Amino acid sequence: MEPQIVPAAARTLDIFETFASEQRPLSLSELARLADIPVSTCHSLMRTLEQRGFLHFLTPREAYPTRKMLDITNQIDSHDPIAARLAPALARLRDDTGETVILGSRQAEAALYLLVLESPQTVRYTARVGEFKPLHSSSIGKTFLGEMAEDDLNTWLGGSRELHTITPHTIVSQRQLKRDLAEARERGYFATRGENVADVMAIAAPLHLGSVTLGVAVAGPLHRMQDMEKRHSQKLLAALKTIEKDFAAP
Repeated sequence: MEPQIVPAAARTLDIFETFASEQRPLSLSELARLADIPVSTCHSLMRTLEQRGFLHFLTPREAYPTRKMLDITNQIDSHDPIAARLAPALARLRDDTGETVILGSRQAEAALYLLVLESPQTVRYTARVGEFKPLHSSSIGKTFLGEMAEDDLNTWLGGSRELHTITPHTIVSQRQLKRDLAEARERGYFATRGENVADVMAIAAPLHLGSVTLGVAVAGPLHRMQDMEKRHSQKLLAALKTIEKDFAAP
């Protein structure tokens, strides 16, 4: 059953995302057009946000968000029970590998990025917190599929599930995907080679924190990652082992 979407909530988020992408004050008509919201609805939402202190009008026509949302999200982020606690260890993994490190969870039929620590190198893999990635074509997604029991994986795949093509290298054969997952379990980590983003390779492994299972990936340009796969996989697995041990400590 598909989750129910509340239109007013979705449109409110669309407003903030539109301001983020445009990076400038917007008029009612511009915001309604860019966010694809009916003008009357957009007007009501803007006035509501203004009254709650999330939006202010620089001129009679143009508005821009205040810092209230930033302050609220900073407070939320500083008390994140998992991501904030893991950030220092994942930052060390990022520094040790020189590549982008990503923390993700499973959200229904996708992997959701919770934390992204980008590589300091000029040429690097970039991603955004809040992005959703397919389970079958992302390294973190594969960790969640790989954690399934055989019967559960067969049920998930089913006879009619379509594995959508993301790049020319995406695995879209159920048989090939199951073989890929089996090989990954044996070596201890999961990998994608241009399957989700062309010319990007990522390796990932599950992170078990009590009853919670997350995925951690190291991702970077394919040519650089291939040469360092063994070294990076060892560092990834060692880092996750340390995190799990520290997390379990009283």
